[in-house]
Amino acid sequence: MTEILLLVDGLVKRFGGLTATDHANLTVRRGELHALIGPNGAGKTTLIHQIAGALAPDAGRVVLDGTDITRSPMYRRVQLGLARSYQITNVFPKLTVLDNLALAVAARDGAMRFWRPARLERQRMDEAAVIARQVELGAKLGECAAALAHGEQRQLEVGLALATQPKLLLLDEPMAGMGIDESERMVSLLQSLRSHCTILLVEHDMDAVFRLADTISTLVAGKVIASGSPEFIRQHPEVRRAYLGDEALESAI
Repeated sequence: MTEILLLVDGLVKRFGGLTATDHANLTVRRGELHALIGPNGAGKTTLIHQIAGALAPDAGRVVLDGTDITRSPMYRRVQLGLARSYQITNVFPKLTVLDNLALAVAARDGAMRFWRPARLERQRMDEAAVIARQVELGAKLGECAAALAHGEQRQLEVGLALATQPKLLLLDEPMAGMGIDESERMVSLLQSLRSHCTILLVEHDMDAVFRLADTISTLVAGKVIASGSPEFIRQHPEVRRAYLGDEALESAI
């Protein structure tokens, strides 16, 4: 597991007098689950937005699988194998689980304008059903997304991202707002996805991070101050100082 899939090199993003990312550097290797952690306001979501293409950096570059995507639009990044989920659940609430996923499959295939006939195409529907089982929603195919529990909606959102067949999956706080049981199901799901794609995970649940991650990078004031194994991060003095008084990290450590 040595090949670099994502290279973030010196990203800078300023909002007026605020520097949200300050020459941030990050390397994600193919096949790993890489967690990005940091105190509130560290710039984690801003960094993810720049990787995904929702924000243009003021300086620096983003390279995905050898291709410089720094100025590429979001749809082009998806075509090149990058998919993401958001802090806020983002599904089609009036559609069923199966139709949500079938629509995502059709969009990947460039068949959006032919949604009605595509819906009848057994191959796409079968693929959507496979993805539903993959995200542990196989028993919910006919339910409207709006009727799903919060945790199930987050699972569906992960499924929508998986429908693009990503090389790299960006997950921005997938356990936000979840109870203990829902969080456990999401941890189980992420463990099962490790063999399907590389994952860059932003998450505040430190217990989940230290259970899941192969590599952890810590962002503080827009800079990555440390990157390494969970054990390395546990013992890193700058990381411990950054989280001083943070009970969540202290319990994980």
